[in-house]
Amino acid sequence: MTSKSRKDAQPPNSRCPDNSAFRQQKLSAWQPKLTPASVLSGFILISVFCLTMGVCLILSAKSVKEVQGDVFMYYGLQNFYQNHRRYVMSRSNAQLLGRNTDIHNSNCAPFSTYRNGTPMAPCGAIANSMFNDTISLFYYTNLSTAIQVPLLKTGNSWWTDKYVKFRNPTSHNLTSAFAGTAKPPYWQKPAYLLDEENERNNGYINDDFIIWMRVSAFHTFRNLHRRLSRTEQFADGLPAGNYTFRIFYNFPVSRFKGKKYLILSTVVWCGGSSLFLGIAYTVSGAVVMLAGFIITAIHLMVKKRKTYFQR
Repeated sequence: MTSKSRKDAQPPNSRCPDNSAFRQQKLSAWQPKLTPASVLSGFILISVFCLTMGVCLILSAKSVKEVQGDVFMYYGLQNFYQNHRRYVMSRSNAQLLGRNTDIHNSNCAPFSTYRNGTPMAPCGAIANSMFNDTISLFYYTNLSTAIQVPLLKTGNSWWTDKYVKFRNPTSHNLTSAFAGTAKPPYWQKPAYLLDEENERNNGYINDDFIIWMRVSAFHTFRNLHRRLSRTEQFADGLPAGNYTFRIFYNFPVSRFKGKKYLILSTVVWCGGSSLFLGIAYTVSGAVVMLAGFIITAIHLMVKKRKTYFQR
């Protein structure tokens, strides 16, 4: 046995790592040398990119038109804090996946069961506080005649939510699947009757319910409610004229000193008319550029001082 083989040999019960390049951290590596020029160039490129993206996003958001093309109806809430820790946790993901309708989940308390022991379906504070105003839009063809604008209730939620995160209990019909449970206290009707016009839009896969369960990070937010059905005289969008909203007020906002409003809007390549993303890019680009100027000034001062002392 050579000296090398004796050196590489390991006792059968040894806890030492294998004598390989990976285990012994002998892999070749590349370590860049950061020079003032390369660092400052990186700062400048990042700032230019962020500022360019910010300006484009802001201009695109402001170019959103109100009544042409694909029109979306949003409802907005102000001063409604969906980001509260206990509120966010107040749900049962197992129940929303259709595994069991009468799950007793401690996170859902106090909206998990009634005093008589009947479980709520769905449970939790998020589901209980679901936005439930009934909104209709009417278009006046003349001073006395109004027709209802066709609005789509489905196709508004994310595909992953509709077909992955939310599933109905497996049963021959939803009425029997939800037997032995009761609707949340603030709901007007049970989950299996959320959309009486479309049986496939009921239960936990109802679009309005799915959209509401995706909580917002801010206390002022808007959720997609309906989409314009581009048929007949609305094929090109909403024509110019007079419109009226008919709203059945079911969602009170005075309790939390909030406000609610409706928005009719189109979308562009970056989404709706929200300026948040554009402002965020612009501010980030400005901060990076300012930091680049400060670092450049410090570098020049240090370099000048070194030159002075060398003399």
